[in-house]
Amino acid sequence: MNSKKLSSGWRTLWNPNFGAPAALLILYVANAVLTPRFATVSNTLNMLLQVSTTMIVAIGMTFVIASRGIDLTVGSTMALVSIIVALLIKYGMAIALLAALGSALLIGLLNSFLISRLRLEPLITTLAALIVWRGIAQVIGDGEIVPFAHPTFEALGKGYLGPIPIQVVIATVVIAAAFFCIRSTLFGRYIVAVGGNEQAARLAGIRAERVKSIVYIISALLAGLAGLIETARLAMGDPSKIGVNAEFDAIAAVVVGGTPFSGGRANVLGTVVGALIMQVISTSFNMLLIPFTWSLVLKSVIILFAVFLQRPREV
Repeated sequence: MNSKKLSSGWRTLWNPNFGAPAALLILYVANAVLTPRFATVSNTLNMLLQVSTTMIVAIGMTFVIASRGIDLTVGSTMALVSIIVALLIKYGMAIALLAALGSALLIGLLNSFLISRLRLEPLITTLAALIVWRGIAQVIGDGEIVPFAHPTFEALGKGYLGPIPIQVVIATVVIAAAFFCIRSTLFGRYIVAVGGNEQAARLAGIRAERVKSIVYIISALLAGLAGLIETARLAMGDPSKIGVNAEFDAIAAVVVGGTPFSGGRANVLGTVVGALIMQVISTSFNMLLIPFTWSLVLKSVIILFAVFLQRPREV
């Protein structure tokens, strides 16, 4: 079998409509057999709790990557939101939330301006911003953890709506809204059109700059929401730890879920499956007492494999 046929076979196998869900099912069943106490209700619920913020961030990343961009600032956004809300919560929940989400909005606006208006390269722009905003978060918090006690706000990360954790409910609402947007709205079609061929989208009358601006703002706000949930769950602001590797996990979920780096397609449900795959790997490695760094190695291999399958076909 030649390399083209082999590649084509793998592409068919890893079709995001069934390949990624099948991989998730295989991973879960394998761990249910090999990992003690893995397939319990409590552990499954714990995995959903841990992955909910990753899903929220990854949904925003799906929009950005579908438009042929990238946003590496999501982790730093989470950190900045975390320290701001922790420092201001004593002045009232409304003030703290407005200031925190306002900072996320500011990051999104700056990213959108630099990338869509000044047409700077998204990878380099958001990489620089990642460093800047994480640094600002540490300066604001003086590099220290800021604990707080606010039961109402903490319910965002610790509360339940019936038997379901509130953060899982929030993630579900975000996923449903994103799915509806991509499948049933003009804006969703514009995102895909701009990512597929920006010049053609312009000729069709689509304001590509506006579409790209909005997706970066959405990404920043969803990262801010994830930062609020993490901060509420931990009952402290931590500019050094909250959001670390969030961009890596989000990109992994998006790419493994079937949204290509080349843009032009957005698979929201695939992103959810991709996030679950990454979480199952992390949880199983942790329960088997395998060093966390090895899970990063495996995740990296999976990402490379997914990118390999998404590369342009030779004519």
